[in-house]
Amino acid sequence: MLASLPAVAFARPRLTLSGVFADADETMKLLMIALLAASLAALVVTGLKLASGRRLNGGSAFVSALRLGGPLIGLVGAAFVLLNIFLGIANFGGPVPLPVLAPGFAEAALLFLLGLLAGVVGVICHWVIESRIDRAVLQS
Repeated sequence: MLASLPAVAFARPRLTLSGVFADADETMKLLMIALLAASLAALVVTGLKLASGRRLNGGSAFVSALRLGGPLIGLVGAAFVLLNIFLGIANFGGPVPLPVLAPGFAEAALLFLLGLLAGVVGVICHWVIESRIDRAVLQS
């Protein structure tokens, strides 16, 4: 079975997450970085809120927006990448081999994954902040 495959299939370098990021469009790279930065910022905001003691300070709106908006932003980015893939397939005019399409599909999946990751981080941080607020209110 392997003998029937062309030698070119084995000569391609392996695709990695860093390779997907490196091959992405500049706008999509910025979107990926923004989703990762927002996830890290939510962790920092949550840590600062926990370290502030009984004081109730800001940051809850950011975490709440991230838990709702992160997955949507990732989904919009993935849909945009898929739209570009389908436009490229339509304009190519012939059958497109899967190894040519796979990096684009991987980019869309990575964007969607980063959006989900931002949403999960946002949900967990929101739970932590809300429980902190509940304890502070109940102890008053």
